Amino acid sequence: MLYRIAAILFFILFKFFFRLEVVGKKCFPNGQPFILAANHLSNLDPLVLGVAAFPRKIHFMAKEELFSNKFNSFIYRQLGVMPLKRSSTDINALRTALRILKTGSVGIFPQGARSLNFEKVNSGVGFLQKKAKVPIIAAKIYGTDKALPKGAKFFKQTKVKVVFGKVDNIDKNNDYEEIVLKVVDKIKSL
Repeated sequence: MLYRIAAILFFILFKFFFRLEVVGKKCFPNGQPFILAANHLSNLDPLVLGVAAFPRKIHFMAKEELFSNKFNSFIYRQLGVMPLKRSSTDINALRTALRILKTGSVGIFPQGARSLNFEKVNSGVGFLQKKAKVPIIAAKIYGTDKALPKGAKFFKQTKVKVVFGKVDNIDKNNDYEEIVLKVVDKIKSL
């Protein structure tokens, strides 16, 4: 319930303040779990993707440091956010994501951290796709790096856009790294 209320409130805010534009929502599979993989420019990205994909609920992984106090931990968990240890491969987070992918959808940033490029990517999206055997939807986010730049404490009014596209060239013989490269190529092409 909190997710639904938050998504509606943020949709209104983002439409007004960021003139949010969403393209390609028709590529989402109907009633089927999927992985949403996107570029990561700003701390706003999970909120923007959650709003852009609404009414579908997307469960995101976030650095465990965000769960440091009980109030934040409670709110994040109610919104479907999963803690992730970034210092090593977090088996518990991957197991949780696989459990969610049986009936729900998971959002992941292959870059692992905010970055303007894809010089370093993690193979988590490839692992999850191989194990869960669900479609991957790529998303390219534009403008959040200007709306809330790294280190900024306040939003700046600017245009934000999200473009979705299905990653449809994954073969069952692809390994984790090949899947990640195909996902990154799709994100770049949007």
